[in-house]
Amino acid sequence: MIVALIVASEVGFWVLLGAGLLARYLLRLRRLSVVLLLGSPVLDLVLLVATTVDLRRGGTAGPMHGLAAIYLGFSIMFGHAMIRWADQRFAHRFAGGPPPWKPSKGGWARARHEWREWGKAVVACGIAAALLGAGILMVGDADRAAGLVGWLQKLPAVVVIWFIVGPAWATLFPGRAKEDAVR
Repeated sequence: MIVALIVASEVGFWVLLGAGLLARYLLRLRRLSVVLLLGSPVLDLVLLVATTVDLRRGGTAGPMHGLAAIYLGFSIMFGHAMIRWADQRFAHRFAGGPPPWKPSKGGWARARHEWREWGKAVVACGIAAALLGAGILMVGDADRAAGLVGWLQKLPAVVVIWFIVGPAWATLFPGRAKEDAVR
């Protein structure tokens, strides 16, 4: 059930995003667009409630419960940026908006961008860790919570790997800026 909800949340996010942008730019229904785009956090809330209910009813916390926590953490931190990314491209393509912003391909502007994204990833992992910790406490049994503990142990690796391939690499090897990105 949890896997289906994670998939439904992800598919629902993109469906609501597409419908919201379609309503905003092609149908010129701004209020409907806002309602559709606000549906994305509601999907996350549904996933959180369903996972909580499943664990509260005595379910064993499996890997998918942990994946739900990771998904929620990253959705909270990166969801708005994904909506902004799609909105810029849709506005440019269908509403005569300015070209979408792109991060610089090199230089210190790229390094700053990578540091900012890594910082968001650290916070996302922190949110996921808090959700995993709450799940572990809610289950209250080490054997039944093993699936959550396993994910909790993997989060530091996510942060370290992201750091190495993101801000550390961009800072140590900044290269030349191929374009000036302006935000």
